[in-house]
Amino acid sequence: MASAAAIFGTTATSDRCSRRVFVTTVRRSPAFLRTSRAIKTYAALVTESSAKVIDGKATSNEITKEIAAEISKMKESSGVVPGLAVILVGENKDSATYVRTKKKGCESVGIKSYEVKLAEDSSEQEVLKHISCFNDDPAVNGILVQLPLPSHMNIQNIFNAVSIEKDVDGFNPLNIGLLCMRDRDGEPIEPLFVPCTPKGCIELLRRYDIPIKGKRAVVIGRSNIVGMPTALLLQREDATVTVVHSKTKNPEEITREADIVITAVGQPNLVRGSWIKPGAVVIDVGFNRVEDTSCPLGDVCYEEVSKIASAITPVPGGVGPMTIASLLSNTLTAAKRAYNLK
Repeated sequence: MASAAAIFGTTATSDRCSRRVFVTTVRRSPAFLRTSRAIKTYAALVTESSAKVIDGKATSNEITKEIAAEISKMKESSGVVPGLAVILVGENKDSATYVRTKKKGCESVGIKSYEVKLAEDSSEQEVLKHISCFNDDPAVNGILVQLPLPSHMNIQNIFNAVSIEKDVDGFNPLNIGLLCMRDRDGEPIEPLFVPCTPKGCIELLRRYDIPIKGKRAVVIGRSNIVGMPTALLLQREDATVTVVHSKTKNPEEITREADIVITAVGQPNLVRGSWIKPGAVVIDVGFNRVEDTSCPLGDVCYEEVSKIASAITPVPGGVGPMTIASLLSNTLTAAKRAYNLK
């Protein structure tokens, strides 16, 4: 997807929101002319930050307390301890950090964690062997294979190998497929598990009492892991959904029509203030490390968008903690289902 500078026909000395952007060249391109009125409106609206901060860290803490209380009661009444197995392949630093965070989350709520670390050059068959062992282990209720995987591995083969009853990441094709389905009465059919990050996004909207039904929603990004499942979940909540992707023409114009914007493309500060309709709600899934900044950046230019939106998630501290909370929730659900517990 083109950067904001490319879309508006500009060249800038910086495209980071942490600094003022100095435009050095402006071409009178058709795209610029089409959006000039919106830019003027945006400039008039920009004052101080007015958006409510959607605090994913605080919300995830609430959820983990609820999960911990439920697991404690389950242990007392039945002796069941939920178990989560994580398979990490390679030495990716971010992946290792995520795995440590998930392990810490398990400890905080009383879930027993199992971990397998494999070398970068491990074969796909080795990963499948460990998945098979965890599939057969009754102490393990959930299995997570940390992404990304080395390029020589077929991700879909690995997703397919995880037992659907233990697919707490929600990536099994049947779980994804059920997100699309409705029964003869028009009611959504529930998958066994919903992918963790999309589930966290919807839970944030619910817990902040942000209406979804009948609203226009734009999801920026169409990945199998975040973008497409998020669009499907919004449809299940009766939103009217548009997916913006790298081949979409005039993405800023489409995005500006949305009441709810959820972005997950991995491009820092792609979404500028001029993309956002006043009063829209913005959920930023992006988590981008940039060389010149110590703090990761989202896909959304927070400095600009927070002055236009009614509510927005920060990066970090927004969607990330909700992903972990959703994983713990899915693992608890898997354990309850395995032992026929309510």
